[in-house]
Amino acid sequence: MMQRLFLLATFVLCCGQVLAHKASDSYLVLEVKGAEVSGQWDIALRDLDFALGLDADGNGDINWGELRTRHADIAAWALSALTLERGGVCPLKVLQHQVDEHTDGAYAVLSLSGTCPSSVGDLGLNYRLLFDQDALHRGLLRLSLDGLTQSAVMAPDTARQNFKAGEASRWAQFGQFFVQGVWHIWIGFDHILFLLSLLLPVVVVRQRQRLQGVQRFGQALREVLWVVTSFTAAHSITLSLAALGYVTLPSRFVESVIAISVVAAALNNLVPVVSQRRWLVAFGFGLIHGFGFASVLAELGLPKEALVLSLVGFNLGVEAGQLAIVAVFLPLIFVLRNTVFYRRGLLVGGSLLTVAIALVWLVERVFDLKLISP
Repeated sequence: MMQRLFLLATFVLCCGQVLAHKASDSYLVLEVKGAEVSGQWDIALRDLDFALGLDADGNGDINWGELRTRHADIAAWALSALTLERGGVCPLKVLQHQVDEHTDGAYAVLSLSGTCPSSVGDLGLNYRLLFDQDALHRGLLRLSLDGLTQSAVMAPDTARQNFKAGEASRWAQFGQFFVQGVWHIWIGFDHILFLLSLLLPVVVVRQRQRLQGVQRFGQALREVLWVVTSFTAAHSITLSLAALGYVTLPSRFVESVIAISVVAAALNNLVPVVSQRRWLVAFGFGLIHGFGFASVLAELGLPKEALVLSLVGFNLGVEAGQLAIVAVFLPLIFVLRNTVFYRRGLLVGGSLLTVAIALVWLVERVFDLKLISP
């Protein structure tokens, strides 16, 4: 039974590794003044290649020549996944194709234009890009409707949304980014592994060179509160600074250090260097993890009044998702703390496996390779 559980854990970890990188996003900026529509849509080249096969020579890089020959296909594919309605369907067209660099790579930039049947009334938006191929994809929307700026996250369950002219539901916007914060931590496998690596040893203490399970759940809970609070405080600071545009760091550097943090936390379980103040490790590396969280909001370029609300909702969502993980994981390891499965399978075996996975991530991110990712 123990072997099967360990194999299952290994399978889950290995299958989840592809989620360690930034999830697929597109950035849609629309301005609707009366009946006139203009905008810009940034779509990752890797997503376009996945959907349309742009890499003609198969060398792993998409050059301008390969992209230019497929402009018509790209425009048709993108526009088939986006519908605007104001008094009826607003026909859209792509005026120009460009390329821009985001923190996670190159993006095709489509300049949009269109005219709606009506110059007044609500605006309906139906976004369907990549949802059939990738349920984790999200469309990050900034909309200016008759001078009023709104933001939204387009997901499979919120693919069609209605925006009222003259008013913006701040609570709806807050709720959307709260949900996305929860989702972001749940699909952020590197963030989860870092947190779990810090939590694994909280249910045991070392006495006379041997590990003994703690006597009371409250003893482990206090340690967890220190770790989680420190991690939360740290990544909230840098998430806010980065999302508000005060501090920026290169994406490859951030993602590489996040991988290092996972290696360090897991190695500390095998060769304890920091055993009494793990909250310091959580705080120090949490500062870097905050920059990873911030990429979703910072790339969208929301105006400050909308960004602050989105930031608060997203940050609280991250915390709620994190606490949900702790609420499941901590009672489980407390129950198992005196078993061989916990000591050898989870603490030692799980930490070794985490180190191996995180080292592969580190090599991928430092050298911009794809060793185990699709």
